Amino acid sequence: MAPPMSASSFLAALKDEGLTVVEVGDWEHHNRNTKGAWGPMNGVMIHHTVTSGSESTVRICRAGHPDLPGPLCHGVITKDGRVHLVGYGRANHAGLGDDDVLRAVIAEKALPHDNEANTDGNSRFYGFECENLGDGDDPWPEAQLEAIEKAAAAICRHHGWTERSVIGHLEWQPGKIDPKGFTMASMRARIHNRLK
Repeated sequence: MAPPMSASSFLAALKDEGLTVVEVGDWEHHNRNTKGAWGPMNGVMIHHTVTSGSESTVRICRAGHPDLPGPLCHGVITKDGRVHLVGYGRANHAGLGDDDVLRAVIAEKALPHDNEANTDGNSRFYGFECENLGDGDDPWPEAQLEAIEKAAAAICRHHGWTERSVIGHLEWQPGKIDPKGFTMASMRARIHNRLK
């Protein structure tokens, strides 16, 4: 567990990891903090957007939609490997998930099967939405996979976490399938190698 990074530290960590970062509007102050806690932080969660087109994807993730106000994450990782910062603080990305999974993330142990939705993840996880249709056919360019790896590693490096602090939405909340098209085991292996 750790207090959230400051917005400036978050930005610096991403840039120090070699990422191209696009700051979208007043991202540092765009959040849902009035709806609940932000922190302590326990990990990083990876999602896919079920959208195509970088511009519209970033817009949706920043603004949200009538049923789910934005921001829907902290950073949007587009197919070209850029990270678009759309919010900072509590964001509507994780929802309710499994307390057993949270305990495993905190302990950095193997994840149990997620079979409950009883714990607020929006207060506990940094979230990255990744531009992809999520149908298993839409490709994941290497530039995008590398950006996911770098973004997660940057946060882990700052907090002194291992790759076991990085999970997919599908590992947190029953019924979720994202990210689809690569495995979180393969992504954690990449993050592990980067952190070495």
